[in-house]
Amino acid sequence: MQPFRLASTEKPSSPNASGLGVDPGDISRSWQRCRTAGLTPEQNRTDFPHLSSSERRIASERHAALITQARPVMDYFFSQIKDSGCIMLLSDETGYVLESAGDLDFCTRASKVALTQGACWAEDARGTNAIGTALIEGKPIVVNGTEHYLRHNSFLACAAAPLTEPGGHLLGVIDISCDSRRYHPHTFGLVRAAAQMIENRIFEISFINHTKLRFHYSSECLGSMMEGAIAIDEEGVILGANRSGFALLGLRPEDIGTQEFSRYLGLTLRDLIQLDRRTHGGPLMVHPRRGETLFLAVDQMRAPLIRRPAATQQPEVPKTDALDALDTGDARVTKAISQLRRVLGRKVPVLLQGETGAGKDYFARAIHEAGPRASGPFVAVNCAALPETLIEAELFGHAPGAFTGARKDGAPGRIREAHGGTLFLDEIGDMPLSMQTRLLRVLEEGVVTPIGGKPVAVDFLLVSATHADFSTRIAEKSFREDLYYRLNGLAISLPPLRERTDLPALIARILERESQGRRGGAPALAPELAAAFARYRWPGNLRQLAGMLRTACLMLDEDETEMTLNHLSEEAMLELTSQQPSTPSLGAEPQNGTLRAQSDAVIAGAVAEAGGNIAAAARALGISRNTLYRRLAAMRPH
Repeated sequence: MQPFRLASTEKPSSPNASGLGVDPGDISRSWQRCRTAGLTPEQNRTDFPHLSSSERRIASERHAALITQARPVMDYFFSQIKDSGCIMLLSDETGYVLESAGDLDFCTRASKVALTQGACWAEDARGTNAIGTALIEGKPIVVNGTEHYLRHNSFLACAAAPLTEPGGHLLGVIDISCDSRRYHPHTFGLVRAAAQMIENRIFEISFINHTKLRFHYSSECLGSMMEGAIAIDEEGVILGANRSGFALLGLRPEDIGTQEFSRYLGLTLRDLIQLDRRTHGGPLMVHPRRGETLFLAVDQMRAPLIRRPAATQQPEVPKTDALDALDTGDARVTKAISQLRRVLGRKVPVLLQGETGAGKDYFARAIHEAGPRASGPFVAVNCAALPETLIEAELFGHAPGAFTGARKDGAPGRIREAHGGTLFLDEIGDMPLSMQTRLLRVLEEGVVTPIGGKPVAVDFLLVSATHADFSTRIAEKSFREDLYYRLNGLAISLPPLRERTDLPALIARILERESQGRRGGAPALAPELAAAFARYRWPGNLRQLAGMLRTACLMLDEDETEMTLNHLSEEAMLELTSQQPSTPSLGAEPQNGTLRAQSDAVIAGAVAEAGGNIAAAARALGISRNTLYRRLAAMRPH
């Protein structure tokens, strides 16, 4: 393939007329993407994507936290460039314009090319432009005059800078556009400064109650817009950073929530406390492992969790918690519990995967009860059980009278109810696509916006569970890939019951729980029943086992100490014995001593007594007709 070159008729007016460090290669790459997308410079489409009024309202609610922090900055900067023939725009991460402020004379002309709220300026729709190209390149961009790919946009000059949240993920873009004849290179500096101010506001509001470290190569820059900043938890783990913080420390988005600040600043949490006390809050001089000298200020120091030196530690008595209670000897479960312990208290989202009934709900509650949020609420939501029409109000809440049928006093929503505790989203793979977008915004911003209400800050640990295959759902576009990566801080795969090596211990634990208060205590399993349990495939997993044993315990007499086949329901007995290798013919003589023979005899007797009426026989046995048909088929000779 030949290297891409602009044809002479498609050449921008200059390498990049904006200057100020803009890479001319940005424009060339963008034009190449436009050609690949099938756009032509001459086209003047009339079907550009544009949000309806209701869609704009939803978009504004979803991005309320971004708009709240960006609007004052936009108002300030626009006051500085007022009457200069400019318009200032805020877009979301997909290129849709959320907010605008501009001079009336230019706004009239700008509206003809849809520089208005609700318009989409994604690059694959509008060609090379500052908003769409900044989103793709991930850095500030200027597109001036004929550098726009679509010729009808060539009267514009646009400067834009991407906006990122403290975790490093893209939020949107801030843009200043004007007539290309009136463009001034200082506009590029203005838009970058506006972006930095918005990001800093988002950082500060996100970590208002956390310890923050502020740093720069120059002590005079501490307290200025140029300072780097990170927020840390009580163990020194980095929770977020501003743009300068990412740049000065060389942080990556994947480092947030996983790496301790000591790795980047060359001092420990104990060093930090001692230095802070010694300097009485003044700037510290530190030497990061990368070799530079940084001036560091500690803001709002919280008491950290510092462990005593090993020599002075007292031996600890091992404690049993909710996670320990789930460890009954299976190696895969033990490993999963060990991994979970490493993230307890770190606010790392946990994704539990496994078959239906494999115990995901037990693990979710144990994560909550074993962690530091145990005293907070545990809120469980089954995403598959909620009608799509109700899930938005159920999760996000609503203001009083927000819609027809809404409660008069409003509703906080399940997400707000989980504040300070744990939110468990079961069957997350079945969440409607529209709700996935809103949930992603809550996770990114830490703010939930009730229907018809104002944004509210929330803080919770998220545990999700699913039996779905995410790779398939993502390929089918029924599940957002970016949300999957937000949920998947730590993925735990729970084995099905048929693959676990601790079945006897599980049975003993369930029997002990179900026999509390029983005079005879927990029963033992008869050898034949224990063997049947061991051979069974357990399609319903732990849920099926627990239900079967619960019913059997109720069938025991107070003085009985052994559980046998006769204590199970008829359907449970048939399920347990249907996978045995022997297949005697209908009406065959019972083979004394085998579970299969006993169940076959019961079935044959019921069918005979009902005169061959399958429905009547099934009712007499207390099982479904489908189960009875399946057992009769297995009993016939092959």
